Amino acid sequence: MPRTTMFMTNDGPAVRLPEAMAYADMGIELKIIRMGDVITIYPARASLKNSVDALRAIPKPRTVERRRPVEVPMRKRD
Repeated sequence: MPRTTMFMTNDGPAVRLPEAMAYADMGIELKIIRMGDVITIYPARASLKNSVDALRAIPKPRTVERRRPVEVPMRKRD
């Protein structure tokens, strides 16, 4: 398991992540949660409202395919 140490910068305490732990996209926003002694860092995700707005922005299809109902045989009970 990789290890690192905390150090002080002008802005406050900092932690350098080992290269193997870094995200490929260095420009992403990260969220940090602390629960007791455990600190979790993960990519910030868009809110559910933003996701719904993005889905609503997708253009609607010109036609909708109609499907015939499929008959499913009844199962035999044991």
